[in-house]
Amino acid sequence: MSAPTYDVQAVRTYLTGLQKQIAQALGAFDGNEFLIDSWQRGPEERLRGGGSTRILEGGQFFERGGIGFSDVAGDALPASASAARPQLTGRGFEAMGVSLVMHPRNPHCPTVHMNVRLLIATKAGEPPLFWFGGGMDLTPYYGYEDDARHFHGVCRDALAPFGTDLYPRFKKWCDEYFYLKHRNEARGVGGIFFDDVSEPGFDEAFAMVRSVGDSFLAAYLPIIERRRDTPYSEAQREFQTYRRGRYVEFNLVFDRGTLFGLQSGGRTESILMSMPPAVTWRYDWKPEQDTPEARLYSDFLVAREWL
Repeated sequence: MSAPTYDVQAVRTYLTGLQKQIAQALGAFDGNEFLIDSWQRGPEERLRGGGSTRILEGGQFFERGGIGFSDVAGDALPASASAARPQLTGRGFEAMGVSLVMHPRNPHCPTVHMNVRLLIATKAGEPPLFWFGGGMDLTPYYGYEDDARHFHGVCRDALAPFGTDLYPRFKKWCDEYFYLKHRNEARGVGGIFFDDVSEPGFDEAFAMVRSVGDSFLAAYLPIIERRRDTPYSEAQREFQTYRRGRYVEFNLVFDRGTLFGLQSGGRTESILMSMPPAVTWRYDWKPEQDTPEARLYSDFLVAREWL
């Protein structure tokens, strides 16, 4: 029996097109183009391949936004990828994906993250193994229920053609994944998260990932369009930078994409583009009761059904 073949070039073409499409749409929204920083690793390096980072800093709306595409290969999977899959230890790999994080300046506009990716693990004399992963999640600083419902509704609709069970399962996975265990606190209002998707086959799994990626702008743009001109105070801005500290903590301690990139010898600037540009920490700070800040904790940073 011949080894299975996968149309990796179709995935590569889709991902580069998705990166360009999102950068054009969000750049037009901001009024500033994303700068393109292309990079390449040599064949002698531990991590081979390349990619491009589209970055916007100090925009009219986005304080920082990054949309990265990478297509890299290595001789051994890093520990973050093989820890839960001991049978993959020692396999080579090719990984490609688009990952983005957008940090608006206005604290009434949420931070957003989206990622779609493919990983193929290879070993001489054995068939290659593949899996897709990805998802998107929303991190508000001031909670708006209609924003959360809209975001989750688009996520549900993107997955619906592939099974009505996927949204509840991937929504729960997202709630559990984007959780700061050391704080006993959710990062935001969630969305969807999935990994290790290889069934019911390459083509169907790729179609699902395309549906997720293609739905991102519909999930996020309407939210920032209706919040972009909301007035805010300096105190609200300070709360935003405080909450951004949680984002940093999650990305550096728990995020598998960050760990995979750093452990595999990836490009540090591109990996850490997700970090917000202005962040603060306060010692043992707690919001006053019956305030919008307190309501973020009680009503939004909890696992709940939005639909």
